[in-house]
Amino acid sequence: MYDTSNIKKGLKIQMDGVPFAVVEFQFVKPGKGVAFTRTKLKNMMTGAVLERTFRSGEKLEPAAMEERQMQYLYREGDRFVFMDTASYEQLELAEDFIAENQYYLVDGTMVDVLFFNEKAIGITPPTFVELRVTQTEPGFKGDTSSNTTKSAVLETGLEVQVPLFIEQDELLKIDTRTGGYSERVKK
Repeated sequence: MYDTSNIKKGLKIQMDGVPFAVVEFQFVKPGKGVAFTRTKLKNMMTGAVLERTFRSGEKLEPAAMEERQMQYLYREGDRFVFMDTASYEQLELAEDFIAENQYYLVDGTMVDVLFFNEKAIGITPPTFVELRVTQTEPGFKGDTSSNTTKSAVLETGLEVQVPLFIEQDELLKIDTRTGGYSERVKK
């Protein structure tokens, strides 16, 4: 069990059988009365954020969370198939569950899958992925005086803004935290 003194950003707790992560917290000690901790908690199943106040000394139940590294194998219709690299078990997740992370998945990509009570509740792709440009306007050499960009469509369907010198079939490093272009991968 956690105590209110253990509350920090990122702490995962369980309330009413649902996992929550602490997004923000503030310890308050009024001049009169009992100290308390004001928190913002994110529901890890739905993504909803709620505010909750805990009195000092109140006990919090830790969430039974587990993170497993899995390999993305392939897409079958609106389902994504992953394999646990330790046990070779396969797991299918729906497209709406994967959300915008689907744009960072190419065959063989290793991802972290978060489980709560043996049920998958989220995936985290690697920080950087390498994706090939499938469509963009022709590049211009020598136009480096301004920070001008153009649109490029990558092999997963992700559309990003890239510098003018990027051409079709080039490999790019994409930052999955921002969804933006990071750099061109040298061959």
